[in-house]
Amino acid sequence: MAQRGQGAARKASKKPAKEPAAAARAPDMDSLGFQAMDSNVPGLSHVILQKLNMKSYEDYKSAMDGRKRGSDFGIRTYFDMFQKMEDTFKFCAECKKLPDALPDPKSLRRCKRCQNVYYCGVACQRANWPLHKKFCKKLKLVALDRLVEWLVFTGDIPFPTEAWTRPAGEVAGWEDWFAMQGQLEEKLGAVLAGRYMSLLWANAGKPRPEEGELRESVRRLVTDFHSRPLTIGLGLRLFGIDPLAKPLTIHVVGASHVETLNTRVTDYDELARMFPGQRGMEGRIYLSSFKGLYHDFWEGQVETKLAARPDLVVGFHPGFHACPDLMAGWLPTLLLLRDYRLPTLFTVYSEQELKASLQILVELETHITGYAANPFASLRPEQVYSSPNKAPVYCSSYYITLLGPAASIGELEGGSDED
Repeated sequence: MAQRGQGAARKASKKPAKEPAAAARAPDMDSLGFQAMDSNVPGLSHVILQKLNMKSYEDYKSAMDGRKRGSDFGIRTYFDMFQKMEDTFKFCAECKKLPDALPDPKSLRRCKRCQNVYYCGVACQRANWPLHKKFCKKLKLVALDRLVEWLVFTGDIPFPTEAWTRPAGEVAGWEDWFAMQGQLEEKLGAVLAGRYMSLLWANAGKPRPEEGELRESVRRLVTDFHSRPLTIGLGLRLFGIDPLAKPLTIHVVGASHVETLNTRVTDYDELARMFPGQRGMEGRIYLSSFKGLYHDFWEGQVETKLAARPDLVVGFHPGFHACPDLMAGWLPTLLLLRDYRLPTLFTVYSEQELKASLQILVELETHITGYAANPFASLRPEQVYSSPNKAPVYCSSYYITLLGPAASIGELEGGSDED
């Protein structure tokens, strides 16, 4: 999300970039999101830091960047890990009180239907029900996926995949993708029968769901894992970039902990399976060690020939629409992408973000070549951390493609050529 953060560029150049001596610092989506929690639930950020054995946001950021071990959080057992995670969601969804603000800190009770939100008493639960009932079923899926996501970190998810049996252009979305997976039910069954799935439900403090629910959760998390590489593949197709024609360089700008936490060199292997026989990415896209703003990376690495000029630039949830400070940090990069005519794809969480982002790009006189719902958006629903009674969002729900400066500012009047 953030313009500044770990992995500000993922690239296929051989030489990793070095951190500049004094990189410019700008607000990022991670820090702003963390701070915004207190506006909804006063004191929630402090509770999260306390439960994770941290003293400041910098400690939290260090953990999200992968520089802290589980033992550094004061976690000694699996049960302790899941309990601490659940404790960070404990506040009354109606009055927003945290456990320590109640006469009895243990009086918070979880909604039995969704197993996600908490209430300090019957009165608050009844008052909140007209709103909560709109989202209760979806929030049940959110709570389940939040736990099963642990299997991504253990390596159980995703299951092994093979080279695509259909041309990339014929795979219209996740239904087609799953249809290509040989022995799909056996692969899902292996995840459900695995050691870590058993450890999860022995320590989660909740009863193990039915097998059908768990299978659907694993499927959603598989889409969440593969959404980024498949979206990059979509960008290659939209711009007519042939991975079989030459070696390619792809930069992922604005990577935050969502894109970098627990990232492995094999996480983008699905791109190679999407285009069997390609040699362009040598089977991988790896994280750069560069930390800083993309336009600084460009000036220090690309212009000096230390890194290759990208064939495609991708930004997952850049967030430049969110506030003036973020926009100020992104502005030099947006102008660089425009003026150097770099094929660029951005993703956003919602239609509202799509409209706000398009407006900014139009004002910058950027040539918007297309925008549409992403066929490879994650199917995993995610809630607003400190305000759960809202419609869940999905990673990379929409995409925008850009190339150079606009011929005219009125280009959006005709709509998208991708719709």
